[in-house]
Amino acid sequence: MAQSLSAYGAKMFAQMQLDIAENYGVELASKMFSVEPTIAQELNEAITAKSDFLQRINVIGVSEIKGQKVFLGVSGPVTGRTNTKTTDREAKDGSALDENTYELFSTESDVSLPYAKIDAWAKFPDFHQKYSAAVQKQIALDRIMIGFHGTSAATQTDIVAHPMLQDVNKGWLQIAREQIPQQVMAQGLTAGKVTLGEGGDYANLDALVHDTKQMVDERLRDGGDLIAIIGSDLLAADKAKLYAKQGDVPTEKERIEDAQVIATYGGLPSFSVPFFPVNGVVVTSFDNLSIYFQDSSWRKQTIDNPKRSRVEDYNSRNEGYVIEQLEKFAMTENVELV
Repeated sequence: MAQSLSAYGAKMFAQMQLDIAENYGVELASKMFSVEPTIAQELNEAITAKSDFLQRINVIGVSEIKGQKVFLGVSGPVTGRTNTKTTDREAKDGSALDENTYELFSTESDVSLPYAKIDAWAKFPDFHQKYSAAVQKQIALDRIMIGFHGTSAATQTDIVAHPMLQDVNKGWLQIAREQIPQQVMAQGLTAGKVTLGEGGDYANLDALVHDTKQMVDERLRDGGDLIAIIGSDLLAADKAKLYAKQGDVPTEKERIEDAQVIATYGGLPSFSVPFFPVNGVVVTSFDNLSIYFQDSSWRKQTIDNPKRSRVEDYNSRNEGYVIEQLEKFAMTENVELV
């Protein structure tokens, strides 16, 4: 590995430093600086734009590290009639659950670039834009991974022991396990698993999704915005059954390839989402899932570290995961195919 940047690589890195400083409105990118909230919002939007899933949910800036949920919805009907001759009109309390708060945790996204890679990329005039886009895309994917696999917010994370970022933050699935266990089905007739297939707890995926939906509060169940997020193994198994039954019929096979046959399960539009557990099902609405970040907490620094023959880009912010309406979320996990 090169012990120093080539002349052109050094020039490109210096230009990148100038571009970063200009984009963030600071004098030097090599010193740790706070990102202005308006620029932090723009940065967040750029990260969100790298993922179709993140664009469907809420990814928003908040001012406090702890506080009340932003999009707390109404949990039931509010319409009626009052005989004001005998009774005062009374506003209905639509928030049925007490867990209406959020908490954010320090989150770091630090990236290193070996000198050799910078030298190799230096030939691209838009090197800074390519690099920024790559980092933003990875942060977007990391956010999704934590949302579906995060179980704790450790003081010191360990990516070797927790390769799916389980210890970075508590994601949506863990929040559900802790706060609404009655809406999480983790086992059927057999302890520790829910079986799917002939002779199992559920004969097919339609029945499984239908029963998962039934755990959503009945007042929110038929609002028209519920969707099913389904694990890839469950979708693949169901698709395989369709191939086995209809794969020899060209018109049917084409429909299967176009995913038109398996567009809905249990009466709900179904989606496959990056990093979602392969053997799970979640029923909720996209706008019921949120990622909050503290808009005044973004910090950034980009330095040359010759001791390690690399450039280091440090990024941090306070971040957390929220299910806006707990009543509107249901999950089945530990599904085993039989």
